[in-house]
Amino acid sequence: MKAPTGATQLTAVIGSPVRHSLSPTLHNAAFAAAERDWVMLAFEVAPGSGAAAVDAMRTLGLRGMAVTMPHKTDVAAAVDDVDPAARVLDSVNTVVLRADGTTFGTSTDGQGFVGSLLERGIDPAGARIALLGAGAAARALIDALGRAGVADLAIVNRTAEHARQASELAAQARVGDTDDIRNADIVVNATPVGMGTDELPCDPALLGPRQIVADLVYHPLETALLQAARDAGARGVGGLAMLVHQAVLQHELWTGERPDPDVMRLATEGELVRRHG
Repeated sequence: MKAPTGATQLTAVIGSPVRHSLSPTLHNAAFAAAERDWVMLAFEVAPGSGAAAVDAMRTLGLRGMAVTMPHKTDVAAAVDDVDPAARVLDSVNTVVLRADGTTFGTSTDGQGFVGSLLERGIDPAGARIALLGAGAAARALIDALGRAGVADLAIVNRTAEHARQASELAAQARVGDTDDIRNADIVVNATPVGMGTDELPCDPALLGPRQIVADLVYHPLETALLQAARDAGARGVGGLAMLVHQAVLQHELWTGERPDPDVMRLATEGELVRRHG
């Protein structure tokens, strides 16, 4: 990446903590490949200061902003305009600075996940899905999978009330149980279980050879769940795929051009190896 100049366009990722974020790796690789004089930096923004970050974006003329926890809800309330789906989710992970100086917020997480499936020839339309978790990541997926036309979406969560609330985001969604994992066409882990550990978010005995098992966790690249899925004869889809595809959508919104997903994927794989070996 060449050195920034006075003409360099700046984008940012905000969060707390944020130093672990892979967004700069993803987007700077895409900027460099396109020979675009843009750069992304990471900014630690204290909890409760998401709206102030949106104000700073307008003031400084940042072309785009990626938003991580805990700011997604605050930013959704602070932008000038918000995508209808993101308004329903009350969550924004992407902000665009328009030519008139106003800000537009949306969420690329759910669509990025659907894109990661379609890239592998997996069409969720008509599928029975068991979704593990009911948090922010899960809710984004519920909305997107509902729009993608799944037949049934069972939300399996330790707290049934949270699952019930999340199920209101899609007509096909409902509170599920462990039997739904066994009977699903696609099993999705939308919890942090397995991040940097060998923990499993469900009993591996529930997995079978006809299933597709997707894990949003991307560290390690081969999670314990993916290994268990392959041991059961199921097909695994790792979390890096969603990470890349949601970033592709962000990049398109900011620049108007689609980046090469492979460039972003390879850069991120290299960074993960550098950090964790």
